[in-house]
Amino acid sequence: MSEVVVVPCSGIGKVTGLIARETVLRVTGKTAPEIAETACLAHLVTGDDEAKAKVSGRACITVDGCTALCAAKSVEAVGGGVQAKFQVLDEMRKHRGKNAGDGTALTSDGWQIVDEFAAQIAQRANELYKEANNG
Repeated sequence: MSEVVVVPCSGIGKVTGLIARETVLRVTGKTAPEIAETACLAHLVTGDDEAKAKVSGRACITVDGCTALCAAKSVEAVGGGVQAKFQVLDEMRKHRGKNAGDGTALTSDGWQIVDEFAAQIAQRANELYKEANNG
C-alpha cells in the first residue's frame, strides 16, 4: 500500500471537477504511482468501510474544484489526515484567459493545467512520503 492518498472532489458537470479528477489520475497513474493512490470520494461520503480504512491514519492530499472543499471536509470527517489541500480555482488563476474546456472534455489548455497541477501535487506527495519514511 502506498503512503499518500490523493482524493479529488467529484464536481460532476464542472470543468473544475474534471480538472481535479484528471489531475489526481495523472498523479496516481503517471507522475507518482509508486507513492500515491486515490480513494473514491463517493465511497467516503457514504461511509464505505474499505474507503474509510484506506484514508484512516494515512497522509492525505485533497484536490477540490471549488471553495466548498467537499473532498477535504469528507476525508477529515472519516479520520483521514489531510496534510495538503489544493484547489483547482487557485491553479486556474495562474492561467487567466485560457479555455480549459467544460465539464465533459478538456481542451489542450485544460490538459496543460492538469500537467502543471499534477507536478505540484506529486512534489507534495513526495515530500509527505519522505516525511513518513523519516527522510
